[in-house]
Amino acid sequence: MSETLDHAAVGQGLARRDGVKKVTGTAPYAYEHPVENPAFCHPVQATVSRGRITGFDDAAALALDGVLAVLNPGNAERLADTEDAELALLQDHEVAFRGQIIGAVVAESSEIARHGAELVAVTYDQAPHDVVLSDRRDDLYKPEVVNPAFPTDSDDGDVEKALAEAEYTIRQTYTTAMYHQNPLEPHTTTALSADGSLTLWDSTQGVHPVRRTVAAVLGMEPETVHVICPYLGGGFGSKGAPKAGTVLAAMAARAVPGRAVRLALTRQQMFDVAGYRTPTIQHVALAANRDGTLTGIAHDVVEQTAKIKEFAEQTAVSTRSMYAAPNRRTSHRLAALDVAVPSWMRAPGEAPGMFGTEVALDELAQQLGIDPIELRVINDPASDPDSGKPFSSRNLVACLREGAERFGWADRDPAPRSRQEGRWLVGSGVASSVYPVYRMPESTATVRFESGRYVAEIGSADLGTGTWTTLAQIAADALGTDIADVEVRIGDTRYPVASVAGGSSGMTTWGSAVVEAAREFRAKFGADPDDGDEIEASVQANPAAETYAMYAFGAQFVEARVNADTGEIRVPRMLGVFAAGKIVNPRLARSQFLGGMTMGLSMALHESSVMDPRFGHVVNHDLADYHITANADVGRMDITWLDEHDPHVNAVGSKGIGEIGIVGTAAAVSNAVHHATGVRVRELPITLDKVLR
Repeated sequence: MSETLDHAAVGQGLARRDGVKKVTGTAPYAYEHPVENPAFCHPVQATVSRGRITGFDDAAALALDGVLAVLNPGNAERLADTEDAELALLQDHEVAFRGQIIGAVVAESSEIARHGAELVAVTYDQAPHDVVLSDRRDDLYKPEVVNPAFPTDSDDGDVEKALAEAEYTIRQTYTTAMYHQNPLEPHTTTALSADGSLTLWDSTQGVHPVRRTVAAVLGMEPETVHVICPYLGGGFGSKGAPKAGTVLAAMAARAVPGRAVRLALTRQQMFDVAGYRTPTIQHVALAANRDGTLTGIAHDVVEQTAKIKEFAEQTAVSTRSMYAAPNRRTSHRLAALDVAVPSWMRAPGEAPGMFGTEVALDELAQQLGIDPIELRVINDPASDPDSGKPFSSRNLVACLREGAERFGWADRDPAPRSRQEGRWLVGSGVASSVYPVYRMPESTATVRFESGRYVAEIGSADLGTGTWTTLAQIAADALGTDIADVEVRIGDTRYPVASVAGGSSGMTTWGSAVVEAAREFRAKFGADPDDGDEIEASVQANPAAETYAMYAFGAQFVEARVNADTGEIRVPRMLGVFAAGKIVNPRLARSQFLGGMTMGLSMALHESSVMDPRFGHVVNHDLADYHITANADVGRMDITWLDEHDPHVNAVGSKGIGEIGIVGTAAAVSNAVHHATGVRVRELPITLDKVLR
């Protein structure tokens, strides 16, 4: 695996193999899979944020023509594994958060099921709830680890002494909002229980993790659970692990055996039980000499989790490796609240965490009178400050230099509020991006010669990133054949086990498994195989990660315009420059970078889930009130990348690109708005009231 491929198919900007099916509506999604005479399921949700159910009157629902069953805590099946409280549905009468699933109606149509759910009358013994995040709480606690298994805190040197002795310091607090993933396809499942087996057509980023989890929860053997997901309408992390909707669909199907049951969360329900990014309060401190050399970095984070299940986002972890300083400290503290469980959202940790550090660096650069690019260059480390390992490749400075040239940074007047065109104040900002290179353990691929062409099978997912196409490109090069001679089969537990599509690890992991299987196939059968020849091969975590620190890097450049009278903010121009190893498919890569940067712009200016503390729920729980960046909000967006060779990451030389585009974008927008107006906004989103004040 240490030998890199000779690239022929890899590097071509091929169109998506699944593109025609998707735009013509013939690609079946989980809710659309053809089944005979399906029933439909609609959840019953708690209307209080904390308490106990004292009555569940489903008589009116059962009397409704077309209702097949009503599930509630009194009649639902007892689950075999209730360790994960988020998935332990209908097992007791306790209510842990508003919107929690406490029942379900199964009916002949989705309309009848929804009407039936509305007819269910629930009474509660309501208890006081607590949903307010604050860094002044006296019950903040230290989790054992932060996602997935990083040390919660790090402490090298003496940061407070460095701050006390430094010529220049920054001590500021930065906050990011609660964000909800809103893929175009909501969480959906079609479930069929028959003859002791369970089939799930599930909208998921990992069919094998769903099978493993659902089988354990229901007490079934994994081989009796079949999960299928060939096409996915987006996930952004929310579909990276099974959520309550999948388990509820399975329970509903088992309540009406032999009848397929469809469940699709409404957009409002997506805000209740499909995960979200925790809001963060970040205390960042920087100490520096007059020449800009950092002598101390501190990043202390407070965020929320649910009382029923802990999720600790790794918000400050990227700070440990990003810049050189002899004294460094990071910490994470949690407030356990009566809220739904937070979860993965695109670039968990890095996206919110880099907002704090990159805005703080901009503030320090202004204080020092040093160009913000040069400040980052001065503090670029020669090796990983956290682990001490050499970087397998680190081209952050090259990204910053290339971006400065393309963006016209040299023409920028460093003084804030120095450029005005009519009533528009114009500014520019920069920030760095980073994302780790992950290769997940235990992924397996099969390569077979079948009917005159090669077939590569692996139970991976394509959540919109182009896996159907890029895996074929990788397989073609590994087999030394034309891409037209390669068929890829994914998205089904009938195929070999594959890791989840998350952590920008898909191509690194699945591609490595396909390459290994292809190389073993060629070694055994040569270039002229017989029909039916087959090889299966597996890969584990990359052993080179023990020697090298592996990251992708990037630089974000933003031009912002702010109306001097109204505070209206426009972003007419953005540039992203990335160093992410070998780009497997430039067309699809550009799409991923564009999507990430657009999501970062949305994070900067628009997105915020508003929690009503009186009732404990998000009040703007639809796409009318939860505004996301739309086409009209995006101006010119340029994407480029460096031709980076990194033989250590995998045989293809690729690094993940699905998430790095969002990282640093919000900070670059904030820095550009400050440069335009002279007003420093440290609380996302950046709205006109904050600029005008």
